[in-house]
Amino acid sequence: MNSDLSDVLKYSDEVAAALASGSAIVALESTIISHGLPRPTNLDVAREVEAIVRAHGATPATIAVIDGSVHIGLSDEELVTIATRDNILKASSRDLAIAVAFGKSAATTVAATAHLAVMAGIKVFATGGLGGVHRGAQESFDESADLTALSALDITVICAGVKSILDVGATLERLETLAIGVIGFKTKNFPGFYLTDSGFEIEYQADTPEQIASAIKARTSMKTNSSALIVANPVKNQMDKKLHDSILASGLASAEKEGITGKAVTPFLLEHFHTQSKGDSLRVNIEIIKSNCALAADIAVALTK
Repeated sequence: MNSDLSDVLKYSDEVAAALASGSAIVALESTIISHGLPRPTNLDVAREVEAIVRAHGATPATIAVIDGSVHIGLSDEELVTIATRDNILKASSRDLAIAVAFGKSAATTVAATAHLAVMAGIKVFATGGLGGVHRGAQESFDESADLTALSALDITVICAGVKSILDVGATLERLETLAIGVIGFKTKNFPGFYLTDSGFEIEYQADTPEQIASAIKARTSMKTNSSALIVANPVKNQMDKKLHDSILASGLASAEKEGITGKAVTPFLLEHFHTQSKGDSLRVNIEIIKSNCALAADIAVALTK
């Protein structure tokens, strides 16, 4: 066990320098490295998205727990650890204290990454897709911890909406209830991760990173920054709509036939998409995280001006 918790946050030299100078920083989650992408693609993408953030003028801060220490920014050796070790847990915010106290290694979800980013003083966070309300949640009560975590954190999350396998309409209702703001980047159509348009419209559109930075600053002035702001950035080259709808329908039918319910439905559907799309879902996933990292860096830079 880790008995000395006095200095649990470990900053990389790059992130420490950026914090000291007040320059732009973008938080990055680590579950996409450890659990979201296949090996060795995961490590290649992890390195590439950090390079994208740097190329856009910001500092990447990939967040993870390694042997009981929370790392805000990873060295290349630590990226390799998260990408290749088999004992990396998947930690939401509720798991962080246990992972730290027990000296475990864990990749951080949206909820956990956002929590630690706020602890570290980082205001902008890029991820792939937001968690949300799951299909059938009226019976299973299955709702991502991302939503409740973001309802209490002052952070801006750049994502491609929520995966279309979730209940998108219910998720948008929960975001409204939890006072989590939503802005579409160059669109009022809320994206559905694999698709540029989930079929639901949102109220606000921003066309530049500077507009989003202005909204972030206004939230502080208006004292409405006790919850998060979501920036929905649709993927440019979506999955073929007919293929998507066919895979989703067959996945839902298979889940029902096999008696898969509750929390088991989402991972089942994600794997179904991976196998049935013949790699297209992976292509979209990678394009999303790269695009979101670039936009997040532009917003983080605009915030410093």
